[in-house]
This record gives sequence, C-alpha cells and structure tokens, in this order.
Amino acid sequence: MFTKAIKPANGPKAIGPYSPAVKLGDFVYLSGQIPVDPVTNDLVQGDIRKQTHQVMQNIITILDEMGLETRHVVKTTVFLTDMGNFAAMNEVYAQYFDDPYPARSCVQVGALPKGAEVEIECLVIDTLRYEQQSCSGNCSGCQGCD
Repeated sequence: MFTKAIKPANGPKAIGPYSPAVKLGDFVYLSGQIPVDPVTNDLVQGDIRKQTHQVMQNIITILDEMGLETRHVVKTTVFLTDMGNFAAMNEVYAQYFDDPYPARSCVQVGALPKGAEVEIECLVIDTLRYEQQSCSGNCSGCQGCD
C-alpha cells in the first residue's frame, strides 16, 4: 500500500470511517479537524476563538506525530458556519502560522459535525528529508541557500 494512515494516540478519535491524516510520499492530507477535546472526545464549548484554538491544537497533534510543524502546511481550507466569525477565527489562526503563510480558502457552510462552528483541513508537505541533506552552499532549494 502506498498510503499510510496517521492516527495519533493522543489526538481526537475519528467520528467516522476516515483517518485523521493520510501520508503518500511527501504529501500529507489532514482531514478536517473540528474543536474536539482529545481526552473527552466532546466538542469544546465556547466562542469561535476557543474553538479555533482547539482545532489548531488538534492539527498540531497530528503534525507532531510525524515530526512536522505548522511551517509544513502549504494549504488550508477553513469551514465556518457563520462568516461573521471570520475576523475572530482569523485572529487566532494567525497565531499559529508565520510568513510565508499557507494558501487558504474559507467558506461558509450550513452545518458541521457535532455542532462545531469551525473546521480546518490541511495539505502538508513533509520536507524533513530534504532539509537534513548537507549543502555545499551552491545549490538552490535547501534551507541553507534560500
């Protein structure tokens, strides 16, 4: 099999027949994460800021399982049940990413699982093996020459 399911032991449990993330080569596809407490598997109660923090923590838990960080996220899709929450979600979201920021789409949806107000899915590129290659100083694309 070419794909590998990523299922962190300390992450929230899937609420259906899907993997929290699937890795294929250097590509990692994170399923949409909702603000579920990984200990209780219940939806975190609170405003959009609190829910967005929990979503981002769930994403970080999955990334940690592979030794990756938010800097490896290249694209996100944010689903909101109320676009009126965009500014507050964006305020929290910005705390987790640095420039260059991932590409992003944000859409309003009718409803999300468990009554969540926000869900975020990610496309991630695992560049660790390339980052660890030695560099002579005359290449392009490595961390030391960029």
